[in-house]
Amino acid sequence: MTKKVIFISSVQKEFSAEREALRQFLTKDPLLGRFFDVFLFEAVPALDQPADTVYISEVDRADIYVGLLGNDYGYARDKNFSPVEREFNRASVTGKIRFVFIKGIDDSARDPRMQSLIQKAGVELVRRRFNTIPELVGAVYASCVKYLEEQQLIRTGPFDSSPCLKAGLEDLDDEKIMKFLLHARRARGMPLAEDSTSQEVLTHLNLLEHGKPTNAAVLLFGKQPQRFLISSEVKCAHFHGLDVAKPIPSYQVYKGTAFDCVDQSVDFVMSKINLWVGTRKDGPQVPVEYEIPREVVAEGIVNAVAHRDYSSNGSVQVMLFADRLEIWNPGALPLSITLAKLRQPHGSVPANPLLAEALYLTKYIERMGTGTRDMIRRCREAGLQEPEFSQTDGFVTTIWRSKVVSQSAGEVTGEVTGEVTGEVTGEVRRLLKVLAGEMKRTDLQKALNLRHEDSFRETYLVPALESKMIEMTVPSKPKSSKQRYRLTAKGLLYSSKEENNNAL
Repeated sequence: MTKKVIFISSVQKEFSAEREALRQFLTKDPLLGRFFDVFLFEAVPALDQPADTVYISEVDRADIYVGLLGNDYGYARDKNFSPVEREFNRASVTGKIRFVFIKGIDDSARDPRMQSLIQKAGVELVRRRFNTIPELVGAVYASCVKYLEEQQLIRTGPFDSSPCLKAGLEDLDDEKIMKFLLHARRARGMPLAEDSTSQEVLTHLNLLEHGKPTNAAVLLFGKQPQRFLISSEVKCAHFHGLDVAKPIPSYQVYKGTAFDCVDQSVDFVMSKINLWVGTRKDGPQVPVEYEIPREVVAEGIVNAVAHRDYSSNGSVQVMLFADRLEIWNPGALPLSITLAKLRQPHGSVPANPLLAEALYLTKYIERMGTGTRDMIRRCREAGLQEPEFSQTDGFVTTIWRSKVVSQSAGEVTGEVTGEVTGEVTGEVRRLLKVLAGEMKRTDLQKALNLRHEDSFRETYLVPALESKMIEMTVPSKPKSSKQRYRLTAKGLLYSSKEENNNAL
């Protein structure tokens, strides 16, 4: 990172102590020293150049001009401006950021020309007065911090509430905003009419900053969020063993909005873990039971997406091993919450409150800090070992898989894995298991407890169609609202063989 240069107005005997104090503070302060270099005229070695040429060139090089105005005006060569006023004028003409500090409140003792310069500065910008060096240092510190905030070099507020500098309203998807509105109205009773405009929805959610979309707006409704926030993708990998090792059987990088990334990542895990499929003796839809409840998988992934540090270059990683699911995110617990408190009743302290609010309104998360305890409870109920939470170079949630899952009173017909068996993938086998008669795409997704339409089509539906295991009832109109799917003769034969194998 290239440091910004602060030019402190040239040699003035009455400010020698103040100038040196500012130099010491700005260069040695742990925060400001990272961002700023300081120029003092007296630190320049002897040069064969006129002094005014040197300090004017340094004003041109600087990013910020700090003017110290006192009683003395200084020597005005050839009845012209003094160095102090020449510097101020140059900084003004060249559009520099200017911080002007005036010593004392009694202007009567000042050189008339200095009084005139102070009045001119007051017309052009906000001035600050000081009496002591500590007052001056504090005022300069506050001005520098505000500058860094405005330049998005540091943040004092949440990342998600900051404007996404390179994005405009045209980079948001109106259809996604309207879909969110309908979902939020049904899920939480969001108090906006269905015919509200995108602008009204964004304003209600505090997702606009001076007319620009915030980072949260881009994460939630962006057409291409990763164009602006590269690391907001989620990386998913499936390993057969207990450690990260190549070759990786299955690896996906999911992009899109926060909703898309969560849904696709959860569906990825659900397609790889064990699934027990029951019989249809109690109804047309077969009961299914995943070895890890979907709610547990979803909670872990949603937490990672909602509470991660989006200023980090790291992405959320979801890694499925033979014995566990690990979810890593580049973030840390709030200082008020410890690992032990995650297992106890605790408050909700979201790292990205605007993002969390939208996820709450669509029932992806709760606002009461109950998520981790719900995960623990659901794992216990499913006969699983309690999840573990750890803080290393990021935050890690470990969800343990089951070696043996209890089977429900004769309903289980066999275990279906996500592996490839012959010409049929595990995902297609699952689809064949739940397909009864003629079913809509949405009903198939619901039966398998999957949420992301595109992911379902790509991983389940299209491979099943291409393998000729299922067919459309209206093949001439693939997008027909009356479209249903059913087993082909090939699919019926395969399913029958599967049932016979499971019965043995």
